[in-house]
Amino acid sequence: MQGIYNVLVKLSGVVLKSAGKFSPKLKDFTEGRKDLFSNLENKIDPNYDHFWIHAASLGEFEMAVPVLKMLKDKYPDTRTVVSFFSPSGFKNKKKHDLVDLFTYLPLDTTENAERFLDIIQPKMAFFIKYDFWPNLLNELRNREIRTFLVSGVFRRDQAFFKSYGKWMRESLKAFEHFFVQNKDSKELLNNNGFNNVTVSGDTRFDRVAAQLETDNRIDFIEEFKNDKMLVVCGSTWPEDEYLIVNFINSSVKIKFIIAPHEIKESKINKLEEKLNLPTVKYSEKEGKDLSSSSVLILDTIGLLGRAYSYADIAYVGGAAGTTGLHNILEPATFGIPIIIGENFSKFPEAKKLRSLAGLFSVKNSEEFSAIMTKLYTNSDFREKTGMIAGHFISSNTGATRSLEEYL
Repeated sequence: MQGIYNVLVKLSGVVLKSAGKFSPKLKDFTEGRKDLFSNLENKIDPNYDHFWIHAASLGEFEMAVPVLKMLKDKYPDTRTVVSFFSPSGFKNKKKHDLVDLFTYLPLDTTENAERFLDIIQPKMAFFIKYDFWPNLLNELRNREIRTFLVSGVFRRDQAFFKSYGKWMRESLKAFEHFFVQNKDSKELLNNNGFNNVTVSGDTRFDRVAAQLETDNRIDFIEEFKNDKMLVVCGSTWPEDEYLIVNFINSSVKIKFIIAPHEIKESKINKLEEKLNLPTVKYSEKEGKDLSSSSVLILDTIGLLGRAYSYADIAYVGGAAGTTGLHNILEPATFGIPIIIGENFSKFPEAKKLRSLAGLFSVKNSEEFSAIMTKLYTNSDFREKTGMIAGHFISSNTGATRSLEEYL
């Protein structure tokens, strides 16, 4: 089976090059890897020790941030290399204070695995959540490089645990220790002979909890809010706008910040056309009396996390359609009620917070208006719900600490 896998990986490299002519994403995938090894050789300084952290994409990188901070604090003289598999990860994170070098991960051939590790020569390797590559793992094991899985999640339907997946399961022996998110993952590994497992939780909770310790002040949001109730609608799509716009247009006593997921001018203009209340865009805020506007559209990136700190209620987008629910942990850390759409079955943190009554799911604009009205008019209900959300975050931190104590 491993021989078939190796043939398929090599064939995929050829196919992807051809497919790149028809798909911009696949073109980025192949073009970004064209000079991968020469770039690494030019940028890796052999006079330093290196840690290698692999994140499949942006979401996993956010999970890696607390680990990166811990490693920098604990080993200040060691440099960090972060690899991405997806172009969206690599293209959007080319610089970070905690990272010395970003790179694509090469295709998982035996030759690529050997060359990649020959260049980096990591003292330790950390895989975030998943994205396991057998040849790379086997080479890490052969070289006896200390390798860890952080915030891992395993499911019974993965190839590792199928009758034909024994050779892939063998590659998991590269991990010195598995730090997993839940008991099901631990039991699954234990039942397959892996006892080097700790249920440590999800580092995303550590990531968002750290937001409370930073300076979240944004002057123009303070001016806009003007001591009124504020609802922050984060990472919204057109399907989310369908749920929220009617209530926004009827709510003259509430302020709203909308941070669309896509900030293309045409989409922002369509959103503005739906709004009847005085609206201002971030890009056009200079010289405006922000306090006189009811809606602020954040047609920029990088401010949503801090904007949640000013919110009394949050709506998190993505679940009204099929694009996938966005980050509910960011607003939850500030202890505010959260509303989402109905398609969240694949997001365990949302399911858990809903079961605790710290989050509400709505199917249509009528349901959104009903829960918003209750939260607006009943301060005790609003505060209690927010406390549940905040406690949900604080009670689930500590995943990074588990890894640090082990090291």
